[in-house]
Amino acid sequence: MSGAKFIADRIFSLSKANLSSTVMRLAVTSVALAITVMLIAWAVVVGFKNQIRDKVIGFVAPIQVQSLDRNESVEETAIMLDSLVISRINGVEGIERYQLTADKAGMIKTEDEIQGIILKGVDHQYDWSYFANYLIDGEVPKYTKDERSTEVLLSKVIADKMLLSVGDEVRMWFIDEDMQAKGRKFTVKGIFETGLFEFDERYVFADLNQVRKLNGWKDGECGRIEIILADGADVNEVNQKLYYSLPHNLMSTTARQSNPQIFDWLDLLDTNVWLIMVLMFLVAGITVVSMLLIIIIERTSTIGLMKAMGASNKFVRDVFLLRSLRLLLIGMLIGNVVGLGFCFLQQYTGLVKLDAATYYLSAVPIEMHLSTVLAVNLGTLALWLLMLLIPTSVINRISPTKSIRFE
Repeated sequence: MSGAKFIADRIFSLSKANLSSTVMRLAVTSVALAITVMLIAWAVVVGFKNQIRDKVIGFVAPIQVQSLDRNESVEETAIMLDSLVISRINGVEGIERYQLTADKAGMIKTEDEIQGIILKGVDHQYDWSYFANYLIDGEVPKYTKDERSTEVLLSKVIADKMLLSVGDEVRMWFIDEDMQAKGRKFTVKGIFETGLFEFDERYVFADLNQVRKLNGWKDGECGRIEIILADGADVNEVNQKLYYSLPHNLMSTTARQSNPQIFDWLDLLDTNVWLIMVLMFLVAGITVVSMLLIIIIERTSTIGLMKAMGASNKFVRDVFLLRSLRLLLIGMLIGNVVGLGFCFLQQYTGLVKLDAATYYLSAVPIEMHLSTVLAVNLGTLALWLLMLLIPTSVINRISPTKSIRFE
C-alpha cells in the first residue's frame, strides 16, 4: 500500500459525525444521481428516436421514387415501371428490392359516419412484414398481379371511428379522372395500429389495381416506387446515387425529406439530452469540487503537519485526490446500478407508460449499448478528475508554520 493511500484511508471517514463526512455523503449522492440521470436520459432518447424512425421508415419506405412534376396534392402523376427504370434502380448498389404503390384521396361512408382517407394501393409484391408486427385483428390482404381484390387493411383509429370490424363491408367514394364520383365496396381484411396517429387516421391499404382502375392507368403504372435497402446501406448515399441515375422525369426522396416535421422533432431531442447531461455533469462536478475544498480547509492543520514532516506538495495532493477518486467511484457505482437497473426494468416490463396519441409509443422506450455506458462513465470520470485539480492547487499555498496552528 502506498503512503498516500494509507493516510487517505485513515484521515477520511463517511461514518464520522463531522462537516467533511456530511459533505462527502452529499457528494456521493450527487455523483450517483448525475450518473443515473445521464444513463436514463441517453437510453430513453436513443430508444425513442430509433423506434419512431423505424416506424416512419417502415410505413413510407426508406426511399421513394416519384414523378418530378408531382403536384402538392394527394393525387399522383402516373409513372411507368419500364425496362429503363428497372435497370437504373438495379444498377444502384445498396438497393435490395422495390415495390409499387399509389395514393388516392377519398372518403369512407357508413350509415352514421363519414371519414376522409387516403387509399394506398400496393401491388402483389408488397412486403407486409412491418404491418404484421402491428396487426391487432384479422390478417393482411393477399393480392395477385392480374385480379382486383376488394380486401383492405385499415387502422384501429379508422375502425373505431367508423364502427368497423374484420369481415365488414364498407363503401368508399372517390373522384375519377373525369371528375365524377365513383363508389367502391371493400371488405375489411385486417386492422392494424402502429401508434403513428397522423398516418393511422388517414391511410387505408388496398390493391394497387383498384387505384389504377379509378385513375384510368395502364398496367405497370404507379404513383411511386418504394425502395427497400439492404442491411447496412447508407440511405443518403444510396439516394444520391439513385437520384442522378434515374431518368429526367423522375426523382427520389428519403423518408426524412418526405416527412421533415417528424425527423426535425426527433433532432430536437438531441439538444435536450445534451443539455440534461451538461447540467448533471456541472451540478455533480461543482459538488465534488466544493467537497474537496471543504475537506482541505478542515484538514489544513493536517496538511501543515505532513509538510513539516517532509511530505511534498505532490504527496499531499495525492492523498486528497485518492480519497476524492474513491468517492467518485462509489457514487458512479451506485449511479450505474440504479440507472441500468431502471433501464433493464423498463425495457423488459414497460413499467412507465406513454400516451400513444401524443408520443407515438405506448411505453417509454429504452436502448442501451455497452459502448454508451462506457463512454458516459469514462468521459464524466475524466472530466470530474480534471475539475478536482483546481481545489488541490490550494495545497501548494499552505504554509506549515501557519497551518499547524490553524483551527
